[in-house]
Amino acid sequence: MANEELVLRARDGDREAFVELMRQNEDALYHMAWSMLRKEEDVADAMQEAIFKAYRSIASLREPQFFRTWMFRILINECNTLLRGRSRTVTVAEFPVTASRGNDYDGVDMRDAVDRLEQKQRIVVILHYFEDMSISQVAQTLELTESAVKTRLMRARAVLMKKFQIHSKGSMNYESI
Repeated sequence: MANEELVLRARDGDREAFVELMRQNEDALYHMAWSMLRKEEDVADAMQEAIFKAYRSIASLREPQFFRTWMFRILINECNTLLRGRSRTVTVAEFPVTASRGNDYDGVDMRDAVDRLEQKQRIVVILHYFEDMSISQVAQTLELTESAVKTRLMRARAVLMKKFQIHSKGSMNYESI
């Protein structure tokens, strides 16, 4: 696999291979950091620190196929460090009360809805559905059991289903979050 080859080259000290790995994962890492921090300057700080730590310690990565899991774990740890350092809570704008007419999903931004979930649920949803990680990879990344990941996913789906009550008349109602 080409990605594993890049990881092996990066692990052996190839800077260009490491840069390419970061380019391939940049968007996914950014979205994860944004979903946790919601401030551009904090996202930039977390990304920069996570990339620096990954570069410094990539030689210790034993299994190249778990690079993404390893990288997300580093980023999540950096985000949590920044969150612990904050002196205030982050507020989220009010969720829209009505949706546009037309297709049931017009005006629905699933990413936005997921970003409004409780952090524990939000992280597992992003890793599993948006980053296509398996349950076991999510569990490894978050240092949880697989059943804990499944429970968080189940609860997140229930919250999302409750928020997006689709009626047969072709309109969607939102409950306030």
